[in-house]
Amino acid sequence: MLVLALDTATPAVTAGVVDLTPDSPPRLLAQRVTLDAKAHGELLTPHLLRALAEAGRSLADVDAIVVGAGPGPFTGLRVGLATAGALGQALDRPAYPVPTPDAIALDAHSGVPLLVATDARRREVYWAAYDAAGHRTGGPHVERPADLAEKLSSLGLAAAAGEGARIYADVLGLAGLGVTLLDAAHPTPVGLVRAAAREVLARAEPAPLTPLYLRRPDAVEPAARKRVTRA
Repeated sequence: MLVLALDTATPAVTAGVVDLTPDSPPRLLAQRVTLDAKAHGELLTPHLLRALAEAGRSLADVDAIVVGAGPGPFTGLRVGLATAGALGQALDRPAYPVPTPDAIALDAHSGVPLLVATDARRREVYWAAYDAAGHRTGGPHVERPADLAEKLSSLGLAAAAGEGARIYADVLGLAGLGVTLLDAAHPTPVGLVRAAAREVLARAEPAPLTPLYLRRPDAVEPAARKRVTRA
């Protein structure tokens, strides 16, 4: 199966074309990745079209779409999910959402209990915990690094991945806990497809493309207008 993999839940604008078969690991055919937290809307569609062209394929060849569902910042996350949803409808192909940290955990290939922490901005991280096989055991949550640090010793983790883990390694006290910081910072197309492989190969009905925001937006409804004249 030819799978188009997208993610905009981190500063990485990610699009890739992956070959998925039942008897072998997902195989990357082409990808485009740019680290730019403010360019998801401008870059995602050109990236996916260029990745398809490099793989010698077209949108008509795509059998399924996999997209990171976050958690992530509001604007970027919506770009990926809206694009996946629009392509799924236009091509009549299933679009499968996967939690972005799950893809990073699979990319890490840690083989040990793992923390995945991505940058949530506002001096916070999105985080989730995984067992040695890469199965999620907790989260995802959003939290201040200092608050997360108080919990880490009880989680029994041996490795950490994700941009948030790298940025706040000292605050989290990873070295003092003997936690190894791994290179996997952002999800790859192969990690995204691995996270959804069972459902994709089974041609299962996809879950709704629901974003994992984990917190309320900054924008609020305006309050009632103040009177400028006497009642």
